[in-house]
Amino acid sequence: MTDETCQWCGWRDATERALYGPGGFYLRPEGPAGHFRTSVHASPLFAGAVARLLAEVADRLGTDEVDFVDVGAGRGELLTGVLAAVPEGLAVRAYGVERAARPAGLDARITWTDRVPEGVRGLLFANEWLDNVPVDVARADGTGTVRYVEVRTADGEERPGGEVSGADAEWLARWWPTGSPEERAEIGRPRDEAWAAAVACVAAGTAVAVDYGHVRDTRPPFGTLTGFRDGREVTAVPDGSCDVTAHVAMDACGAAAGEGGALLTQREALRGLGVSGERPPLSLASADPGAYVRALASAGEAAELTARGGLGDFLWLRHDV
Repeated sequence: MTDETCQWCGWRDATERALYGPGGFYLRPEGPAGHFRTSVHASPLFAGAVARLLAEVADRLGTDEVDFVDVGAGRGELLTGVLAAVPEGLAVRAYGVERAARPAGLDARITWTDRVPEGVRGLLFANEWLDNVPVDVARADGTGTVRYVEVRTADGEERPGGEVSGADAEWLARWWPTGSPEERAEIGRPRDEAWAAAVACVAAGTAVAVDYGHVRDTRPPFGTLTGFRDGREVTAVPDGSCDVTAHVAMDACGAAAGEGGALLTQREALRGLGVSGERPPLSLASADPGAYVRALASAGEAAELTARGGLGDFLWLRHDV
């Protein structure tokens, strides 16, 4: 980061620079996989489930040619897995939407772009994208006045800023009301707008956002802002050295994209797509030991993807268009 960014500013601006500015965290060659593990990296079962969802969408649309748009594509890991798992006979037009440069060696069938294409007919899938859409942080002071939290980009030190007003205040009043001293909230309006814009690009099909999130009745009173580096959670410092992220107000995103959004846990979603985590029957161990070992390994991976208190608690927000 340059000296120009080493100043006091709101968390939204600071995060934007830290993640996507010159030398930003998400523009590094190693990509997100170099610092944390998502469902995509946990098991190929995840890509397989998304491929089955894509096939279901194609069947609903009555076509054997379908778009698959991966928003927040990282280095193309999910795209690669889905293309390998789609059923024979289904032609896929694949798009990776990412602000980083196209990865070397990526499948030539994948179109790499920094914006969601318009007129999507198929499946738009955003796995852990919205949590990295930068947001401002608000905090109630000793009088109950809700103020923006300003951060020093060099070290993460915080101080109270101006009073929250306008559209941000309206968003807080509807989705994350706070007023008790020391309470914090992440103002999710930019994520609402980003998701609504993404869904609007789907002409026919389905849009799904997957993220760790919460709904109005379970908002965390002190917020969720944090950082990740080298596989470990660290203090959020917006200097480009770590990921800066916060959980997503998924119900607000759903409302912003219009009526019809369905919210369910990853555990429920993946089980509906055939990922159960059930152990294979012991009888298979004697009948076909090799198959039993493979099935047991698969069950372990499925269990991780659907585990309570872990990846299984992620929320899936689905809009059928």
